[in-house]
Amino acid sequence: MQPERAARRFAEPNRGLEPSGEHAEFRADLERIRFSPYFSRLSAVTQVIAQPGAGPLIHNRLTHSVKVTAVARTIAVELAAPDSPARELALASGCDAVVVQAAASAHDLGHPPFGHLGERVLDRLARDTLGLADGFEGNAQSYRILATLDVSATAPRGLNLTAAVRAAVAKYPWTRFVDAAAYGDGPLPRGLRRTPGVGGAPGTVEAPKFSAYDLDAADLFGARAGLPPMQQSLECSIMDLADDIAYSIHDVDDFYRAGLLGQGAVAREFRGWTEASSELAALDAEALAERGAPPGAALDALRRKLHRSDPWIADDDAFADAVSVVADDLVDGLLATPFDGSISAERALSSFTGRWIAHLQASVVPAPEGVVRSGLVTLDRRAWHEVEVLKFVHRHFILDRADIVMYQRGLSRVLTRAVKGLAAWITDEEDRTRVPERLRELVEIAADGYARLHDERPDGIPLPDRADVPSLAVARGVVDYVASLSDDQALAVSEAIDGRPDRLWDIGQNL
Repeated sequence: MQPERAARRFAEPNRGLEPSGEHAEFRADLERIRFSPYFSRLSAVTQVIAQPGAGPLIHNRLTHSVKVTAVARTIAVELAAPDSPARELALASGCDAVVVQAAASAHDLGHPPFGHLGERVLDRLARDTLGLADGFEGNAQSYRILATLDVSATAPRGLNLTAAVRAAVAKYPWTRFVDAAAYGDGPLPRGLRRTPGVGGAPGTVEAPKFSAYDLDAADLFGARAGLPPMQQSLECSIMDLADDIAYSIHDVDDFYRAGLLGQGAVAREFRGWTEASSELAALDAEALAERGAPPGAALDALRRKLHRSDPWIADDDAFADAVSVVADDLVDGLLATPFDGSISAERALSSFTGRWIAHLQASVVPAPEGVVRSGLVTLDRRAWHEVEVLKFVHRHFILDRADIVMYQRGLSRVLTRAVKGLAAWITDEEDRTRVPERLRELVEIAADGYARLHDERPDGIPLPDRADVPSLAVARGVVDYVASLSDDQALAVSEAIDGRPDRLWDIGQNL
């Protein structure tokens, strides 16, 4: 665990203190994160579209993180303003603008090469090939970097951040081995899901999203001392909401700029739902999912999903209004003129982005009490539906494109070669002494972590057999290593392991 530094703890809330954002301990945290090599690396990690194929103005993980930080700070300052209806919540729960900035800067540190595709592939390899029960998760990797892998002169491991900042990074404040029995059959927090039982047996709760591996669970639980179980801190909720806002707008920005988001198909889908929503609502789920489903079917599938997942806020009238607003401003507005790189095109895109960011920032409100699907703050009903519709646009019209899926399948093989090749190398009795020094160090750090786990296991964390520790340490070390590569480094490592020297000198200092 981290040595605790002098800063607010959640067991002693700062009720009545001004959330000025100028506390020296929090500002030191922010600078440690920004000066981290893991932070710099994000400039070479894909957000959604790889930059080499789409141009330098496409968002990467660094530019995304910088913009999330700006959105998050604005929300934090406005929530704590003297005339804010949420000021009492801000004072009672802690709403320091610099804590929020630090969490927003750090929230994507753990993203592996190739965006969310890399996350899915590494999780599958970690669990199925390497035998890691808690696999890989980008949020948990971010926390591991802050608590264990990054370096600081003030601690033997990690950046020695305050409890407030570490807690604010934990969007899903549990491990993969979460016990969600307290929720019964009721709604689960975002990031958890129920699996159906077999033969009438009760289902189980899975945690596809979580914020700490077993090795870092004690640190996470210590950072969150005094907070209600499985509930984000307020500063974390602000960061999470800012991430959602930026993601919904900047991905549309990227796809429009890259020429991948054409008006025709998007307009047909929106017009189809607007003109035939009643008929679409009468179709069964199978008919909506058919390849020949009428225009608007995908939007109606989204409407139904919102009701299933978030009945606390889902509303048909608000959904229809959101479809209409996005159709007017995006489909018939921005997309009506293809992006050509001109000043007028840049001005139109800037106006669209700025208008939506300002609107969504101003739509943040305290969440209703007792709603486990939300953090302490949320978007109002109108804006919440608008964000869901905006995210639908990029998910449906970009991520499911055959050419992008084909490219992603190729990238999955790149990561598979890298992981399997490095794991074989470091367990090769004749050649393991020549593995990259960084990889050897990461395996040693993981081995130390498993040894500590035997000495001080947090409640609910499974304890591995001591005989399995060497292989688990290798597995976690390899995953930590590959996850720390940039896109180009991952390609170079994969090709070098495969005996292809083309990119040998692109591997860089990670080796």
